[in-house]
Amino acid sequence: MYDEGKKTVFGNLIYMLLWLGGFLLLGYLVYRIGFASVLGEEDEQAETEETVIVETEENMFPADNETAEPDSSEISEEPLSEEAEPVEETLSEEEMAEFAQAAKINELLGALTTEQKVAQLFFITPEELTGVETVTAFGNTSVSAYQENPVGGLIYFADNLKDPDQVREMIENAKNCSQETVALPLFTGIDEEGGRILRLAGNAAFSLEAVAPMAELASEGADKVTESADYIGQYLRDYGFNVDFAPVADISTGEDMIGDRSFGSDPAVVTALDAAYCEGLKRNNILTCYKHFPGHGSVSEDTHTEAAESPRTLEELRAMEFIPFIDGVTKGTDFIMAGHISLPQIPETEGLPASLSEYMLTEVLRNEFGYDGIIITDSLSMGAITEHFSAAEAALKAFQAGADMLLMPEDFTAAYEEILSKVQSGEISEERLDQSIERIIRAKLKTE
Repeated sequence: MYDEGKKTVFGNLIYMLLWLGGFLLLGYLVYRIGFASVLGEEDEQAETEETVIVETEENMFPADNETAEPDSSEISEEPLSEEAEPVEETLSEEEMAEFAQAAKINELLGALTTEQKVAQLFFITPEELTGVETVTAFGNTSVSAYQENPVGGLIYFADNLKDPDQVREMIENAKNCSQETVALPLFTGIDEEGGRILRLAGNAAFSLEAVAPMAELASEGADKVTESADYIGQYLRDYGFNVDFAPVADISTGEDMIGDRSFGSDPAVVTALDAAYCEGLKRNNILTCYKHFPGHGSVSEDTHTEAAESPRTLEELRAMEFIPFIDGVTKGTDFIMAGHISLPQIPETEGLPASLSEYMLTEVLRNEFGYDGIIITDSLSMGAITEHFSAAEAALKAFQAGADMLLMPEDFTAAYEEILSKVQSGEISEERLDQSIERIIRAKLKTE
């Protein structure tokens, strides 16, 4: 009995252990089968990451004398997310316009011969172009002369302006000739400031209201100045002009020859009213010109007839005369006219008038002020120049100093041939010439 009972109990115990082991085995198998795919993916991912790391290290440290190249398998192993989209770089409308303008400038520049480029540097009277005593039409003589020397601009004075129809026809013919000859607009310029400097409104044949001098306008405020300049701009545009050699940016001291052509003696007032004047002209697409850099305010001599000196130091100019010009640069004036003013207190000018001084035009106006518009000289036929320099010398010195356009040399042919010869000899580089022509073309495109 005892032995049989003992066997039975022992057998049941073995039987229960077998069942328990079976359940444990089954649970283990279920566990393994249920998570096998996950574990398989993790192992595969770990293996892939290890592969990428190894391949990356091999690419970072290639064998000697071997050049590492991208592995296409590495690229395929790191696909873009489904949400990722290719990034397309787009230009703004302003950037596209700038790109198109640069392309057009390069195209127009590339079409010009060296002779035509040099001619574009000059802004002269129709009499200087043709050799005729007084020009009141742009006929066959003018066409032939222009085709030979396609200058950048023509400036008109009272004797050229007889009546409205005559002026419109003359200027329209000149513009058409420029387009046909060099595919460029022609600068058609005039001095129409107000007060005693009115080439058109001073002529009764045009029935125009005479705008008051700048000194008088100053007392009526900026709005009146803009309104007056707007009126001038309207009739200039009507007759075909696109450049007004205004406003006067000189600060008057009351003892200078500028007088009532200036907006006054306060730099802040002159600066604000020059900007207001430009606003009026620009409403009519008339290009503006701040004059006469570095400022006539402290000069008593008249550069039309004699040499003129300013007693100002560079620091004094920065505190006074430069202020309106710097604002003009900021506001984007199309031209700045360099005056024939000598500055003995600034030794870097080497005794030269500002219009011929590399220090004043390039170091100060270009580099210090950051001006990238057109620097044009005052008339090179003025006594302050002709008493000391030949036409060829003055033109060459002005251009080498940094001027882009040369206004009314005493002898256009001599001045033109001097610049051309220096370009052909390499003394003036084509690169330097093209810098000025690019500025000229850029401004001309604004007139279209």
